[in-house]
Amino acid sequence: MFIIRWIIGRIILLLNLIFSPSGPKRNSELQTEVDASTQHLNLYQLPACPFCVKVRRAMKRDGLNIELRNINQNEAYREELIREGGKRKVPCLKITDENEKVTWLYESSDVINYLQQFAR
Repeated sequence: MFIIRWIIGRIILLLNLIFSPSGPKRNSELQTEVDASTQHLNLYQLPACPFCVKVRRAMKRDGLNIELRNINQNEAYREELIREGGKRKVPCLKITDENEKVTWLYESSDVINYLQQFAR
């Protein structure tokens, strides 16, 4: 099963590379504003996960620069996701508000819908 997953994962990454969306054309001032509005967000993800690819493609299409946290490469990220988010499921968007209250948003479609508010 591991080999099949690995092969499918590599196919997903290759197709994502070939058909990668382009981001919007913004001036640097507007992009700086967008980046500032998303600096409180972190996406916990896996590179070859098809649902994570879906979210990353939407982020690129909307020109959103959000920190990506690979839970397979960094054990601290994986443990934080499980401890604070409640489950080891990706993609997961960690949202920290101005009062330092943290919300964990699962499901790729919900994450994409939430991120739409930052695309200008």
